[in-house]
This record gives sequence, structure tokens and C-alpha cells, in this order.
Amino acid sequence: MPGRTWRAALPASLAIGLLVSLAGCTTAADANGDQLTVAATVAPLTSIAANIGGNRVDIQGIIPEGSDSHTFEPQPQVAELLSTADVIFVNGLGLEQPTQDLADQNMKDGAVLVDLGDEVLPQNKWIYDFSFPKEDGKPNPHLWTDPPYAVKYAQVIAQTLSQQDPDNAAYYEKNLEQFTKQAHALASAMRADQQSVPDGDLKLLTYHDAYAYFARTFGWQIIGAVQPKNFEDPTPQEVAALIDQVKAEHVPTIFGSEVYPSNVLEEIGRATGARYEDTLRDDDLPGAPGDPEHSWLGLMRYDYVTMVEGLGGTATQLRKLDTSNVAPDEAEYPQ
Repeated sequence: MPGRTWRAALPASLAIGLLVSLAGCTTAADANGDQLTVAATVAPLTSIAANIGGNRVDIQGIIPEGSDSHTFEPQPQVAELLSTADVIFVNGLGLEQPTQDLADQNMKDGAVLVDLGDEVLPQNKWIYDFSFPKEDGKPNPHLWTDPPYAVKYAQVIAQTLSQQDPDNAAYYEKNLEQFTKQAHALASAMRADQQSVPDGDLKLLTYHDAYAYFARTFGWQIIGAVQPKNFEDPTPQEVAALIDQVKAEHVPTIFGSEVYPSNVLEEIGRATGARYEDTLRDDDLPGAPGDPEHSWLGLMRYDYVTMVEGLGGTATQLRKLDTSNVAPDEAEYPQ
């Protein structure tokens, strides 16, 4: 019997306060007699959940780091994890549909599945773009690259864990407060450092459309993405149009993915004289599990530094940030 999907309705701070008073109720944690088992899809979400849940939950990732989450097909062992999880966090917005379908088929009774993106992003704020055209009906799902939305994700995560495990609600709330401070510090450092980029150069041509919401928040311009909606190489006509645009807008650096090397971006770089920086990371956390930089904050700090410095600025404030997790990162990241 599939579990019921639970969706957040109250502001996180209010909900957590109410949930503390429910400590006598029977919850998933009570039923297990131990920690909640929490599954999360992409590594940035797993990291945020680990920051909130800390050592009070058993957090396991689903999608291996560096995998294409848009095309990821879960293996049979994922069904086993989904059948035992008390809470399942997915990004939603159409990102991990095969995994979400598998969860719907295998969730145990009483488990909850939370579509984080659908919770925090109203439809009138959806962004469609090159890789996510409106006619396909799926908006750009990469909310976690924008710190304000990462905080909203953390709020929903804290609220969900507190509902399922009210005995530890105060612990989750404390971690949420600290994570929020870190995310705000990241945003402040980015706003400061991007001022060092020459006027008119806050422009991104990337391998994949992963920074649309970030760009809207921070005032950057997305001039294009190489990877089209079918996740294959663009047509020669599309490449020619991008070359013309890079030349016309005098873009100094174009950005590729360290997971998916792009011959097309290299070609655009040669044709325009723009530098090709191939190390951006959409959802592959830097370092190894246990390293201070192996976190959502480490991921975003790395990308922001790479973008600012690649466009001629200096990342003085970003490089000062401590990227350590606010709680012990005991998540299991699949390899």
C-alpha cells in the first residue's frame, strides 16, 4: 500500500513550535524505536537534509553524485530503500520522475514523500529556458543553486522531520537556524564579490541551465546553455547562434561541467576567443564525504568562486567562508 504524500502548509517556525507539543503522539520515529530513515535524491538535497537531521536521522542518498539526475533510472536496490524510508525528499518540478514513480509504488504505509521544489516555488515563479522549454511543461528545477530557495528547502525539511520525530524538533530547529545563517552569509559574500566583476560581464553561458533562479536573485544574465532539452548536443545552427551571441556580448568566459566535458563549448571558445572553464558542478559535491567542503555550501561556494573569478572578479569574501556542515554529515552518498 503506497504511503501518503504530506505537504507543508504552515511556516516552518510556527509548525516546529506546534510540533514540539505533539511529542506524545505516535510518529514514525516512535514506531521504528530508533532514528528516522530518510532518503533524498540528488546530493545537494541530501546534504541539506543531513545538515538539518544531523545524527538524529539515518539519511541515505539515492542518485550518485555526478550522475545526470534528469535521466537517472533507479536500480532495484533503490526500491528497497524507498520501501523502508520514513521520509523521502525529492526536488520535484519534474526532475526525478522515474525515482518518484518508484517511490509511489514502494512506499510503506505511513511514510511521507515531499516534493521540495513544488512546495516552495509557486507556479507563477517557474522559469522556462533553453533546456526546459515551456511547451514541455517542466520548469527549470535547479532551485538549490539559489541560497534563498535552499533556505526554503531547509525549512520544509525541518518541518517534516519535526512532524515525524517531535522529540527532536528543537534539535532540527537549531540546525535550521544555523544553516540559514550560513546560507545568508554565502549570499552576502556573493553580492559583495560580484561587484568586482567588470560592468556588464555578469553573463553566463553554461553547459546546462542550472543557474536560472540564482541569476534572477542576483541580477545575472543567462545568455544560453549548450545542453538542449533532449540532453544531446545542440544543432549546428544553435551553436552558430551562440557563437554570434558570445562575440556580440564580449563574454570573457564560458562555463562547462566537470562531469560532462563539452566539445561544443570548446568549439565556441575557440571561435570566439572566450576562455572555456570546464569545472562547474551542478550536483557533484566537492571533495569526499567527511571533507569540510563536501556540502551544499561547499558546492555553491566553489561554483560562485569559479564564476566570479572566471569573469574577471575577485572572490575575497567567498573564499573566507567556512563550508563545514552545521551538523555531523552522516549521510550515505551513493557512488
